[in-house]
Amino acid sequence: MSSAIVPGMRSGDMSDDELLALRERREPDIEGKSKKLWLLPDDLCLIEIIPSIRSFTFNRDEMVADTGPLRLDFYERAAARLAADGVRTAFSRRVSPICYLAEYCPAPPFEVIVKNRAVGSTLVKYPGLFTPEQVLPRPVVKFDYRTDPEDQPIAEDYLRALELPVDEMAQLALRVNKSLGSWLRPVEVWDFCLIFGMSPDGELVLISEVSQDCMRLRHSDGSSLDKDLFRRGAGHGEIISAWRRLLDELG
Repeated sequence: MSSAIVPGMRSGDMSDDELLALRERREPDIEGKSKKLWLLPDDLCLIEIIPSIRSFTFNRDEMVADTGPLRLDFYERAAARLAADGVRTAFSRRVSPICYLAEYCPAPPFEVIVKNRAVGSTLVKYPGLFTPEQVLPRPVVKFDYRTDPEDQPIAEDYLRALELPVDEMAQLALRVNKSLGSWLRPVEVWDFCLIFGMSPDGELVLISEVSQDCMRLRHSDGSSLDKDLFRRGAGHGEIISAWRRLLDELG
């Protein structure tokens, strides 16, 4: 890995301009559908948000200009709230409208999903068990194996067989649920997905972005403030307007 970091300088001490210049000089070390990532020394990384929105279920995958900064606006605030509530996130600081410095922990091939209502995959995979948008008596935590073209539910015992801290991840996901629910009220958190990594010191770290792109959020008037708009065929302008409204609600 070639980086133009001065010997003895910690990457976390680099200025925003230095980090962005490094991004221009180097190809990303990891590139996915929604992010580019540049590895840095000191277990850090630079992440750039790609303004893409996709839905496998509805066979829609598009670049939506201006959603990148809106996602990072939300994530920056969410990370601060979660940290205040004792949840360690990878977010370190914002570097540009679409880039941020983060702690680097390798991402496992599964995600943790918390559902407060019967929506999305719950209705698709378990038809007839719940009424649409039914309030669940308690939050449901489930794990999905991240694989193309569609993520698949995975039994917790498979993850335990890999010696992964399943129970700790579930409890941490519920803590995130409580924190976000309290922070966003009266906006309702219907569901969201998280990815946890393990830090070099052996602590669970929330390494995934927390934003409108990975949650279902409902305004008190019933309107959607998240990616469901995209799933339902909304135009780019409507999506951007709703995502901005969410940020305005937070003040």
